[in-house]
Amino acid sequence: MHRELPHVAAMKHCLRLTLITLILTACRSAETTSEPAPQVTAPTMTDRAATEAARLRDIYAGPQSGWPAPHVDADVVHVELGRVDRPARATDPRAIARIELGQTLFFDARLSGTGQMACASCHDAELGWADGRATSFGHGFQPLPRNAPSLLNVAFGTSFFWDGRAASLEDQALAVFENANEMHSSMDAVLASVRSSRGYREQFKAAWNEDLPTLENTLRSIAAFERTLVSDGSSAFDDFLGGKRDALSDAAVRGLHLFRTEARCVNCHNGPLLTDGKFHDLGLSYYGRKLQDLGRYEVTRDPADVGRFKTPSLRNVMRTGPYMHNGLFDIDGVLNMYSAGMVTLKRKPEQADDPLFPTKSPHLKELGLDAQKKGDLAAFMDALTERRRRVRPPAMPALGDAGE
Repeated sequence: MHRELPHVAAMKHCLRLTLITLILTACRSAETTSEPAPQVTAPTMTDRAATEAARLRDIYAGPQSGWPAPHVDADVVHVELGRVDRPARATDPRAIARIELGQTLFFDARLSGTGQMACASCHDAELGWADGRATSFGHGFQPLPRNAPSLLNVAFGTSFFWDGRAASLEDQALAVFENANEMHSSMDAVLASVRSSRGYREQFKAAWNEDLPTLENTLRSIAAFERTLVSDGSSAFDDFLGGKRDALSDAAVRGLHLFRTEARCVNCHNGPLLTDGKFHDLGLSYYGRKLQDLGRYEVTRDPADVGRFKTPSLRNVMRTGPYMHNGLFDIDGVLNMYSAGMVTLKRKPEQADDPLFPTKSPHLKELGLDAQKKGDLAAFMDALTERRRRVRPPAMPALGDAGE
């Protein structure tokens, strides 16, 4: 057998060691110079929300004919959301005089039974023409049973009060003056006050060309002023509808879509005023309990109207809380209740055959909205907020000087 010479074996051993060293050096070099493999991450919830907002913004910034179909029930007469058409500003001197007279009467607390309560006491311009309380204070500072509705856009209304018991703004004003728990007065007393005033008599002459103020024109003047309280188109939503595609935040754009679709809000809150002007039972009549309020039934005596209240406009809604006819809820509570389908009253055994037991509106469904969706809806409603108005009370004419 051939035997390898010692110096040849040693040489081969050295070559093997050199080769191994070169391989190890190359591997280390590759480890230090090669880029790490790219990491693929799934889109976060925030990413998905932003992408969805961008998609919806493109849709809703376009013509309304391209908007998604609203989620409304078959019996709903749907009117698309839009901007409020403002009536032309009065230019006729007599019409202006009527509005100015109405504003003075609106702010004049001396016309109430205590001399301390005016229409403006419950309808403050800075509070969205509501008063910011759960329920208003009435005569003698006793709390009234219902929340003060906003007067914004009452020019377009066809019925007034939560239960619709007044068919006109003139009827509404008369009812408040003569309500023993509200202004606690009478129209005879109101007329005696304004007739005793030289300043008021001059204003009535300029407005109505009458020497002696009348009941009819006192109420018509107040209504003339209230009809000027119209949305001014200053909200972010109005800007968006007017072509400013970035006027709404991403959350508000998503909220607009939810409002029209999954959240089903437009079943009752539709049209430019975001109200159908109708009456619905939301399950909040507190039937048979301490805070019971039968709503529209107190006017019609129709058992189908038990617990029904008028749909409020959502224009400027974030300035008019707390909410619902009893003023018991903030906006988070309202959204939580709607998400749950509102309150479903259960008949007690003794109510099994009660013909007045209220039936909740079938338009209310359990929605199961998550926190982000409820936040998006709140963002959209916040986008309905208009510039804050500050209306200073006019100078009051002196009373009791008509004969001077």
